[in-house]
Amino acid sequence: MRIIETRRAPNPRRVRIFLAEKGIDITFEERDLMSGDLSSTDFQTKNPWQRVPCLVLDDGHAISESVAICRYFEELNPEPPLFGSGARGRADVEMWHRRVELGLFDRITQVFRHLHPRMAHLEKPQIALWGEANKSKVIDELSRLNARLQSSKFIAGDAFSIADITALVAIDFMKPAKLTVPDEFKNIVRWHADVSARPSANA
Repeated sequence: MRIIETRRAPNPRRVRIFLAEKGIDITFEERDLMSGDLSSTDFQTKNPWQRVPCLVLDDGHAISESVAICRYFEELNPEPPLFGSGARGRADVEMWHRRVELGLFDRITQVFRHLHPRMAHLEKPQIALWGEANKSKVIDELSRLNARLQSSKFIAGDAFSIADITALVAIDFMKPAKLTVPDEFKNIVRWHADVSARPSANA
């Protein structure tokens, strides 16, 4: 069993943090998404979408998409529960995770892919106006998350979850996207310091 990744990319980092929280060791295989490694015939047979990470099981079966990989390991190793506990807990984690992934992480990704010069050969066409339009959407979502963290220790409640993992990776990804968290969002600053101090954040 191994995970194919590009270590510097944000999505593989989500999986590494998740596995570190679970205490799971696994082999990683590096591919360079910037040089075209993911368009090779070998990799496309595993993931025609040409994205990392990709989990390859011992029987050769491939599972792509970060959250799908995390769910696979959650089923095998349910403790600690990173997708919530009980019907309400799981629903809350799912709700908040979708908000973070679609409302924050994806918006930051659009800014990065459409404005960073190094992404021009991967994002065709690169539309600068779309990148700029997403900057305000990032701030709007940060504002909502800051309000949420006024009364919640973590994104989805009292326990650390995959929603926090995705939010941490998203906010750290703001740096290469040339974005910053406004100083007035003090609850996000507090939360970010707390989750960044977890050993898994360095995975």
